Amino acid sequence: MARLLGLDIGSSSVIAGILEGKEVLHESPRVYFRSECEGPKVTVEPDELLSAVKKVIGELGEEVQKVDAIQFAVMCPAWVAMDKDGRPLTPLVTHQDRRSIAEAKELEVRIGEERHLEICGARPVPGGISSTTWAWYLRHEPERLRGVHLVGHLNTFLHRQITGERVIDPSNASFTGLYETLTLGGWSEELCANLGVSKALLPRVLEADVVAGRVTADAARRFGLREGTPVCTGLMDGSAGMLLAGARHGQLFNVVGSTDVLALCTETPKQHPRLLTRALGVGRKWLAVSTLAAAGSAIYWAREQFFPEMTLEEFAAFVHKLSKEGPSAAGGVTFAPYMAGDRTSVEQRKGAFDGITLATTRTNLLSAIIEGLIRASAERIPLLLATGTKPLETVVVSGGGDRLDKIMQRDWPGEWKFEAITDATMRGLGTLEPREA
Repeated sequence: MARLLGLDIGSSSVIAGILEGKEVLHESPRVYFRSECEGPKVTVEPDELLSAVKKVIGELGEEVQKVDAIQFAVMCPAWVAMDKDGRPLTPLVTHQDRRSIAEAKELEVRIGEERHLEICGARPVPGGISSTTWAWYLRHEPERLRGVHLVGHLNTFLHRQITGERVIDPSNASFTGLYETLTLGGWSEELCANLGVSKALLPRVLEADVVAGRVTADAARRFGLREGTPVCTGLMDGSAGMLLAGARHGQLFNVVGSTDVLALCTETPKQHPRLLTRALGVGRKWLAVSTLAAAGSAIYWAREQFFPEMTLEEFAAFVHKLSKEGPSAAGGVTFAPYMAGDRTSVEQRKGAFDGITLATTRTNLLSAIIEGLIRASAERIPLLLATGTKPLETVVVSGGGDRLDKIMQRDWPGEWKFEAITDATMRGLGTLEPREA
């Protein structure tokens, strides 16, 4: 069994661990990096992220010199353009970026909604499918792309820095909006032509467990690694969690937190306009994904605005109590749960209350948020059933602090069993045994 250095790079932080199989032998403290938010633009400075990666590696000391291979789990998309030496020409544009609505509409009109879905497995959602970001730069900041030699996502950028290779895995490729996701057929000539870019600028697609390169002498000095250590392609963080959950046909995996992600693993992918269909990253498996972009974050926004006098513990208990009371506690107020947009809509939706009167209380507003999220969570089940893959009865759950998972799953139709797992992303990396291409 290989000993791995795992790097879990999320939307705001990095953590490193030494793994033997699913067991985490050592783990670094979490190191945070900033997202720059300017209206609908959400970016991360590449150098700041690399500094965080270096720091977590350093926290593990000499242990990193003894690993057999390195594996990544990364937020996705985190789009970036690079020059011939791998230097970033743009920031890392994250999945929260929504500046490219006009470009997304144009991409979809040119190729057609059904055709885009048929090839890519998703509509060109602004920022969430990164071809829209590329289109934005081509229109608004073309000077940044004059020396472009490679365009990819975060694992592409990490490989360029650490191994010098030009690679991406199928899970990340699925969210570029340029990959034949439903067939794992490689880069699509049709989608590239629709965007107006050359396939020559795109990385090689290798499965996540493949050794895609080795640590260069320069990277060994910069990051404190051992020169020559094999580095696997890496994959999306959600895929790592699904692998820990078993990645069986019909497996449901629910990540409950600030964002709530529900994914169904399938061997027979079927596109749907209200789902994101993407490759798992290894083997011929796919995920049908439905995401509530603001779940726990919407509830705790309500605490800051309406209940600042409550401690976190008091507030969590109050939320749980209101969820038990049901819709009656909302006093006729309803809530549309789109405070961070909608990851399957091109035209971005916004959160909204309806039914407010002079009699409405802050408790009504909080209850309306809770009920709106519960309703949206339950509505995902028939969407996933429409793909034709029958879910297994046991749902694997990660996260769910303050009993949020029980709240979000309250009104799911059908009979379900729930199994909780911890440290899903890091331990999921340990299921990937490195192999040569």
